Amino acid sequence: MKNKISAIIIILACVCFSFSYNNHDKDSMNEKMEQSNDSVLRHVVLFKFKDGTSPEDIKKVEEAFHALPSKIPQIAGYEWGTNNSPEGLDKGFTHVFFLTFNSEEDRAIYLPHPDHKAFGAVLGPHLDDVLVMDYWTN
Repeated sequence: MKNKISAIIIILACVCFSFSYNNHDKDSMNEKMEQSNDSVLRHVVLFKFKDGTSPEDIKKVEEAFHALPSKIPQIAGYEWGTNNSPEGLDKGFTHVFFLTFNSEEDRAIYLPHPDHKAFGAVLGPHLDDVLVMDYWTN
């Protein structure tokens, strides 16, 4: 009888351990799913200005871009800066603007937005080249 009780206790312990282990795996999987749901869409824009563009005109472009997040609510985040890499691989690109969107739908509203188009009109006469890349964060 003691052997049967011991065997039942061992079986119950194994079942409980197995259930606990499986729930841990599910929690871990859910955590990974939540992390992927926390992913954001980055929109990276680099500018190369035409030779001879004045510092005043570049400042106007910077200010026009800085105004976009206050005009377009779909922009969830904004950063910018100028190149200071010592590697010399910038190919003449001097400015980077880094926008964050929560969805592709938000980006789709931003791209044709009248304020974004108005910014393009400020930038256009001074732009030699532009590089744009979008990606979802991991």
